[in-house]
Amino acid sequence: MRALGLAVCAGLVVSASDGGHRVAAQQSVLPEEFEKPKRHFKIDRPAELSDAAALTVYMRVIDDMTAGYRLSGDRSAGAYRTWRRYNETPYRSATHGQRFVNNYANTLAKAYGRYEDAGDLPEGAVLAKDSFAVTVSGDVFSGPLFLMEKMPAGFDPKSRDWRYTMIMPDGSLFGRTKGDGSGRVEFCITCHESAGAENDHLFFVPKEHRVRIHSLQPQDE
Repeated sequence: MRALGLAVCAGLVVSASDGGHRVAAQQSVLPEEFEKPKRHFKIDRPAELSDAAALTVYMRVIDDMTAGYRLSGDRSAGAYRTWRRYNETPYRSATHGQRFVNNYANTLAKAYGRYEDAGDLPEGAVLAKDSFAVTVSGDVFSGPLFLMEKMPAGFDPKSRDWRYTMIMPDGSLFGRTKGDGSGRVEFCITCHESAGAENDHLFFVPKEHRVRIHSLQPQDE
């Protein structure tokens, strides 16, 4: 997986090897904040979109988004689009910097579709959240791909054995728990702790955006 290269200037974050992928303008961030951020970097002047408009934008950019993530060489980054999506339409997430996000889960994580009744997910369960940003001026930008993978018991008791990975739009690795840039995703563990052990440190799709459980059909890996 390629290492991250970033240039920081006047609130704009641009991948040094972005391969043509646009990375959204953000609020000014000090270089040292990249090494151990406390939260996701916020998009400057995010747009309000209807559910239908957000879905239209997503369908327009998803091919380019996944092509960028796939450059990481991460297996889940290349496969997640074939998994079940658990939100009907993209929704704007305040905890992910006001980006629009989508929630996917592989077969081993299918219990995620029971939402608050999901219980503890098994080893090998992977959750993927892709993201994009839309500004009030109408600009559309690819955002990071966020991955949570349940590792073998004892991997990291603090995270309930979840490994967090953030992949940038150009396929470069921003950080991975117990891997390169581990300090950059430590805040993910802290944030998800607040979901509680009873929820296996999982947050769920907002109720108004959830796929209806009764409509779920069997899926392949």
